[in-house]
Amino acid sequence: MSQKTILITGCSSGIGLNAAHGLKARGWRVFASCRQEADCVRFREAGFDSPRIDYTDTASIESGLTEVLSATGGTLDALFNNGAHATPGALEDLPTDALREIFESNVFGWHELTRRVIPVMRAQGYGRIVNHSSVLGLVVMPWRAAYSATKFAIEGLTDTLRIEMRDTGIHVVALNTGPVTSKIRVNSIPHFEKWVDWENSPRAEQYRGKLLKRLYESRGPDRFELPPDAVTEKLIHAIEHPRPKPRYYITRATHLMGAARRLLTTRRLDWLISKG
Repeated sequence: MSQKTILITGCSSGIGLNAAHGLKARGWRVFASCRQEADCVRFREAGFDSPRIDYTDTASIESGLTEVLSATGGTLDALFNNGAHATPGALEDLPTDALREIFESNVFGWHELTRRVIPVMRAQGYGRIVNHSSVLGLVVMPWRAAYSATKFAIEGLTDTLRIEMRDTGIHVVALNTGPVTSKIRVNSIPHFEKWVDWENSPRAEQYRGKLLKRLYESRGPDRFELPPDAVTEKLIHAIEHPRPKPRYYITRATHLMGAARRLLTTRRLDWLISKG
């Protein structure tokens, strides 16, 4: 039986890093892609295949996938769209170009890579496409409008693709994670500093009292936070089970917010979320 293959994006740290090592340990041939070439080099030195894929760079998406398919003889069992970043800030303070930037990396790049992978999986008659969504693709939270908007978009694309692929052997799955240990907070700081002029915002005091502390101070694990192993566990089920679930809730926060969205009125849900 040939070795199963998976392409994972965003492997430089956190969830992608954990998934790459976890699946390699299970015998998968893992193509652990990263945005920066230096991170790819680190993976190659550790014995991984590591194509460079930057979701904002069409040339890297094309060359990265070509590298994968050249190594596998033109097949791919699974794709895990994982790479993403956040741009914190109040919606009224986010320039439209900030939204354009985050949609390029968190949505449009995913779409482009997925569209290139589908013909490969269609030709071989099977495949798994797993999209890393979020609890913020189910409900919103203040200061996270940009990230949440991209995850709501991913929810729409994932659900539609899952239905459209019903007449093929391609399964499409969403992973809805809540707080998971990663570098997303630290990695979001440059985007915040690039786009948000918080000192001239009418919410400057709220930034000082809330967002700046959360961004710049390491305060230990969030409530309900789980290690990245929890995501890898669900990813394994999504790509190995003969009948994977359409979506997997990960962390208690996701389960609670998923239930709240179903059971509460919009007004009551708004009140609950505003309490933090």
